[in-house]
Amino acid sequence: MLTQLRGRSQITIPKSIIETLGLKEGDNFDVEIENGRIIVKPVVMIPKDQAWFWTNEWQEAEKEIDEDIKSGSIKTANNLDELMKGLRDEN
Repeated sequence: MLTQLRGRSQITIPKSIIETLGLKEGDNFDVEIENGRIIVKPVVMIPKDQAWFWTNEWQEAEKEIDEDIKSGSIKTANNLDELMKGLRDEN
């Protein structure tokens, strides 16, 4: 698809791409040059006080816990009474 560089260094992203990627006004993009091409990637900005959640270390631990839950090696409870009963039954 073709687009054109307009005033104030702006380009229009074709509507079909906007819809396919679910983009909306105000979204942020990372723009870089790679092998003579302009690469435009949508990005989600993360508040600084939540950045720890998106570290590789934390995400790996999340994956590990999810696998443990799926395998049944970690038990879950829907409420406090259920949790306490499960703890008593284990002893």
